[in-house]
Amino acid sequence: MKKWIIGFVIFIVVIIGIGTKIYFSALDPVKAAEKKAVARAKEEIQLQKVQDFHIYNGLETVNVIEGKNSKNENIIVWIPESSKKIFVKKATDGISKEEAIQKLQQEKNPKEIISVRLGMEKNIPLWEIYYRSENNLINYYYVHFETGEWLKKIENL
Repeated sequence: MKKWIIGFVIFIVVIIGIGTKIYFSALDPVKAAEKKAVARAKEEIQLQKVQDFHIYNGLETVNVIEGKNSKNENIIVWIPESSKKIFVKKATDGISKEEAIQKLQQEKNPKEIISVRLGMEKNIPLWEIYYRSENNLINYYYVHFETGEWLKKIENL
């Protein structure tokens, strides 16, 4: 009985170790992309502080950084992987996350909003809202960052 318990404990420890290794290995490409994007932004636009980073995968892959510039203003930086150009906007130049959600709620009745994040398609900065409808189907709603206008919808997946 004692050998069985020791064997089970060793098995659990090995499984946790393997799971941890897989998790951290999966994060390596994201961390490398963040490091590269932040270095480029600091060099080209004097980014002072990074508050958030994520990778947007739409028509193209875009690295998005939310941070502060040298004047301590909140800025958003979009770095498309296929372009040499960096797009920078003050956060106040566009609508907020909450305003994008309000735009969705005016037009649709989402059951659950799963995520709201910044992205860019065809050099247009946008908010991507990923949500579930009443019938539990997955939907995407895209709102123009600067104007708050609806750009496109992908519904009932």
